[in-house]
Amino acid sequence: MSTADIPADRAPVKAARAKATTTQWISWIALAMMTTSSVASLRAAPTMAVYGLACVFLYLLPAIVFLLPTSLVSAELASGWEGGIYKWVSEGISKPMGFLAVWCQFAMTIFYYPSLLGFVASTLAYVFNPALASSGVWTAAVIIVVYWSGVWVSARGTKGVAGLASGGLIIGTLVPGVVLVLLGVVFLGQGNESAAPMSADNLLPAWAGLSSLVLIVNNFLSYSGMEMNAVHVSSLKNPGKEFPKSMFLAMGLVLTIFILPALAIAWIVPAEELSLTAGVMQAFDAVFANFGWSWLTPIVGIMLVTASLGGMLTWLAGPSKGLLLISRQEGYLPPFLQKLNKNGVQQNILVVQGLVTTVIGLAYALIPDVSSAYWIFSVITTQVYLIMYLLMFVAAIQLRRKHPDHPRGYRAPMLVGMCGVGFAASLAALLVGFIPPSQFASGNSGVYFAVVGGGALGLGLLVPFLFYRFRKPSWKQPEPDEVIAS
Repeated sequence: MSTADIPADRAPVKAARAKATTTQWISWIALAMMTTSSVASLRAAPTMAVYGLACVFLYLLPAIVFLLPTSLVSAELASGWEGGIYKWVSEGISKPMGFLAVWCQFAMTIFYYPSLLGFVASTLAYVFNPALASSGVWTAAVIIVVYWSGVWVSARGTKGVAGLASGGLIIGTLVPGVVLVLLGVVFLGQGNESAAPMSADNLLPAWAGLSSLVLIVNNFLSYSGMEMNAVHVSSLKNPGKEFPKSMFLAMGLVLTIFILPALAIAWIVPAEELSLTAGVMQAFDAVFANFGWSWLTPIVGIMLVTASLGGMLTWLAGPSKGLLLISRQEGYLPPFLQKLNKNGVQQNILVVQGLVTTVIGLAYALIPDVSSAYWIFSVITTQVYLIMYLLMFVAAIQLRRKHPDHPRGYRAPMLVGMCGVGFAASLAALLVGFIPPSQFASGNSGVYFAVVGGGALGLGLLVPFLFYRFRKPSWKQPEPDEVIAS
């Protein structure tokens, strides 16, 4: 029965009740927890542990100039326009730029998986043989096997993956993080000297040119993804007051989860011995050996791997699904990449993505230093994602100017200033990523620039340009309205 069939005197009451039952309010604390669970991870800790006590400053700076603007700006966009990054950028700038934005959100995962699974491979090595952590062949094999296993699981439309990722926050992040920090404090309390100096003179990183600070780029990747949680701003009863409180609480929790484990690693493992992929396990291995608990090292390794795999599975189909829906509406991808299998999964996109990921994963076997390979893939991931954020900040300003009276559940304070800071920080991080970090400066700078530039600009700009340039009207295969809405 439609509302039109209800007697006039009862229609408003029925409609009000329907609206009340469909609106699921959440508290600002619950939103802060959701945000923390989607951002916090131990994977980036070894990268910042290289800086010792200065990692506190290097975590705080991107949080202020990138995490905060991204959170507040994306909240305004999500509360005013449904449809995610494509909708925001296509209405704020243009449809081609909207396609570029949603493409970058998808394309960054192509390099994200090799870096994530590189961490998984090094962590898994401590379950079997720690010496494998520095083996490129082992790392490449794990990446290929695990990724294709994930594709098989996703293609079957398996349920329950989200639950695995949610449990992963506790099992693979909070519990190991707390244990690592507590044992690190006990390690120092026993009279052991910190591997990294912890005096006030070390609060700021030693300056040796931009190359000495390049690893800070990794923090932009650590803080990314806030635009995906911004959709929940409409579920707050008073977004104007509650959302800022939620974001500041989330920032505090995220910074705590990032900083304390990084410091614990810096206390235990000397910077010159630290592996970017196995640094967390190096710290656990050393501290457990100090207490005669080496048998716990493989158990922690399994916990960390479980969390990472849960995160991978939840990310595997998501961004490509968004790209698929937009491409079917606008004809941005050829029909071959738009095909669905019997479970309604974009299998062809996943397979093509897997072939590229396999080639990238094999690079671990060719690049002598696993940490260097991990860093290269991490920085390419970050740069491709930052292109999307540059477009988002521009779109936010344009939408505020073009549609100042458009209803928004939340209005970001000082939007233009926020976008200016976020845009400048994103652009600076993108450019700095082209500089080889001084911590791994043994390679050829020209080769490094070519690999990073080719990966980031080729995949992030050239490929979507070619798709858009050679698109055909016959590529459009619009979905039914109810499918798009879902």
